[in-house]
Amino acid sequence: MKTRVLMVCLGNICRSPLAEGILKSKVDPNKVSIDSAGTGSWHVDHLPDPRSISVGKRYGVDITGQRGRQFEPADFDRFDHIYVMDTSNYDDVIAQARNEEDKNKVQLILDEIFPGEKVDVPDPYHGGEHGFENVFQMLDEACEIIASKLNKE
Repeated sequence: MKTRVLMVCLGNICRSPLAEGILKSKVDPNKVSIDSAGTGSWHVDHLPDPRSISVGKRYGVDITGQRGRQFEPADFDRFDHIYVMDTSNYDDVIAQARNEEDKNKVQLILDEIFPGEKVDVPDPYHGGEHGFENVFQMLDEACEIIASKLNKE
């Protein structure tokens, strides 16, 4: 049975599509399925931000097949692990949890690098290219750790 992972950010066009694409590039697709979603609905059915697409391509990660979608409570049933990009996303997702089992599936993605420190992946949307590069590097490091765990399952 496949392990199912969901990446969540605010709009599902910058951080979570990159996290989805990066993790997909590091795991066996026969063993792990990955998706992404946003807590907001502004970008449903939209392509990822062109700056996310650009930084991904620079590292061989193609996210152009993704489309934005909104997180919903049913995602707790569909996914084994839910990684959120920041504490605001965490609060939004936890608010939709129906029970402790749902809550236990959710964690900040950078907890993989900085356990218990509640470090956010900064939202690069209103910044320039440099912000997207920084986000890619953070997510790549976190996804390397996640992939090593998933590849052992």
